[in-house]
Amino acid sequence: MHRTISRRVVLTGCLGLATQKAVAQRSRIWRVAYLVSGRSSATAPVIRDTLRSLGYEEGRNLVFDVRDANGRYSELPELMQQLLQLKPDVIVAEATPAVAVAQKATSTIPIVMSPSTDPIGSGFIRSFAKPGGNITGVANMFGDLTAKTLDIVRLVFPRVGKLGVLTSNNPTHPALFEVARNAAAKIGISADRYIAPDPEDVKKAYQDMKAAGCDVVYVLADPIRPLLPSIALEHHLPSVFQVNSYTELGGLMSYGPDILPLFVKAAHYVDRILKGGNPAEIPVEQPTQFVFTINLRTAKALGLSIPENVLIMADKVIE
Repeated sequence: MHRTISRRVVLTGCLGLATQKAVAQRSRIWRVAYLVSGRSSATAPVIRDTLRSLGYEEGRNLVFDVRDANGRYSELPELMQQLLQLKPDVIVAEATPAVAVAQKATSTIPIVMSPSTDPIGSGFIRSFAKPGGNITGVANMFGDLTAKTLDIVRLVFPRVGKLGVLTSNNPTHPALFEVARNAAAKIGISADRYIAPDPEDVKKAYQDMKAAGCDVVYVLADPIRPLLPSIALEHHLPSVFQVNSYTELGGLMSYGPDILPLFVKAAHYVDRILKGGNPAEIPVEQPTQFVFTINLRTAKALGLSIPENVLIMADKVIE
């Protein structure tokens, strides 16, 4: 009899502790930091809305702190320090420049990549299946799509001889440029790199590409620089983008993963970590949906006729 009562006491005590822990989890105010390489205006609402759908509400159990570098990557370390002083439970880092800065700043606070171009090559994770540290999240696979993108460029511009590859100070760009240059060489196109470190440098880069006789520009993945499509049109240089958001802003063509769903996934990573998940053991996801978009309004403004076989390939046509 004594033994039975003791078991009941122990069982009741365990249940009580579990209930207290569950209540504490629900009542706690979580702090999520969002370090943004570009501008947060398009992506922060996606993360906020997804977190809300998962039960996190600002003003009740969530504080969402945002810092934007607006494409000036040299400002990221200072912005990261500002966020660290707020003692976040999780850091969401938008794009590789922010992930690299967050990694240097902390090895203990969980970091969610949203997204990263080459997380293994950049040293952020050990493998996709088992990241092995305090970083997990989403990759974007831009490098894997380059050869197919340049095949499309050849179809649209059969006489293209010289490709200008527009980059920034994004740490993944040197390797991505080599991928683009090698892929271009295989189809008889020469490729040169032009660097616009900050958004205000884009116009000068386009002037240089125009002067150098580039036929087409390939814009490597980076946080959005909103004026880029209008600058491309101003210099009458057809531009093909890795990031599909650019075609909505007037870019000619894009081929890459559907970007905004990656930020939805990032919010789900935050939720898993806040519920006790270990980033070292949470696999990094890669996109499964890729979108080829053509903006016919921009094609018309450039005096281009898009071949019918290319239009058939498109997932989305903006008219």
